[in-house]
Amino acid sequence: MSPAPNRRHPAGILADMPNPEPTPATRLVTGGRPAHTPDAPLNEPVTFASTYHAGGDIGYGRYGNPTWSAFEDVLGDLEGGRALAFSSGLAGSSAVLSLLPDGGTIVAPECAYLGVLDQMRQLETLGRATLVQVDITDTAALTAAARTASMVWLESPSNPNLDVADIRAVTDAARAAGARTVVDNTFATPLLQRPLDLGADVVVHSATKMLSGHSDVVLGAVVCGDDDVHGRLDTHRRLHGAIPGPMETFLALRGVRTLDVRLERAQANAAELVRRMSGHPAVGLVRYPGFGTMCSVEVTGGAEAADRVVDAVRLWVHSTSLGGVESSLERRRRWPSESSAVAESLLRLSVGVEDVDDLWRDLSRALDSAGR
Repeated sequence: MSPAPNRRHPAGILADMPNPEPTPATRLVTGGRPAHTPDAPLNEPVTFASTYHAGGDIGYGRYGNPTWSAFEDVLGDLEGGRALAFSSGLAGSSAVLSLLPDGGTIVAPECAYLGVLDQMRQLETLGRATLVQVDITDTAALTAAARTASMVWLESPSNPNLDVADIRAVTDAARAAGARTVVDNTFATPLLQRPLDLGADVVVHSATKMLSGHSDVVLGAVVCGDDDVHGRLDTHRRLHGAIPGPMETFLALRGVRTLDVRLERAQANAAELVRRMSGHPAVGLVRYPGFGTMCSVEVTGGAEAADRVVDAVRLWVHSTSLGGVESSLERRRRWPSESSAVAESLLRLSVGVEDVDDLWRDLSRALDSAGR
């Protein structure tokens, strides 16, 4: 049984205003707030509780938490569906993959987040699914594969090659074949792309990344437009125990309040750095979809030259995560399981909110070292 609908309106204090459709930037700040009553807290407090008095909407700490609900209200409103928070992005993707019928076919990108691909490969090893990987930039091949699939899983932009799929074309083909389409929207965020509006059935997020934005939370989220799917995913979360901690969810909600301003600054930085890197002799290829905070470059001179760049940076952080206020980078093929479709010399850059000239001075000096 799902808990009763949360009485907090996703638009928060703007629900009763004459114009009920404020911009996403405003809804980020105002959504998921407690009602305005005397001495009420401005923010939903952290609720540390495993046990609740009987007779209410929640029942037990594995079934719900007011802090989860506040975060879910905001994210669901932004994506245009109903959200569920999970203990990690992989916990959320595992729940979504549970929707796949036994023996079903999953169509996925040829390169994508390794953890999700590993989950799919495990299902294939167990004989529960067939995995078909496709170049998502080849719309004809992707839509053809979708017509024989049970589930199509997209990352757009993809990780780490930053390829972009024609989501609408794929969802149309998948729906005609009776397949579900899942879109990982971690890189774009709902401020730049709303996959449910493009026909997707489910949206997944590693809320660890851009949504939280401060490299201090591990959290996942799933958003869907269908109540039945929402109920099935909620049941999976309850039965498998992949529940988020209240403190982590509180921090993610606090981080998402500033998503618009962080995204604006980091995206502007990314675009400028892409422009400057394109003229550097150590850069053979720049990958950037034209939006967002992520870009990738292929360094001339191969893996060793790319490693020299990583070793030479000082302001940029060498780390495997992304989406924080700090800028970070890594050579993705240092991971043995990374796709061979990713160049050995590819550096994935997550651009933060620092001063762009400071970022460029550090990065250009590091790129200068690539040919030494």
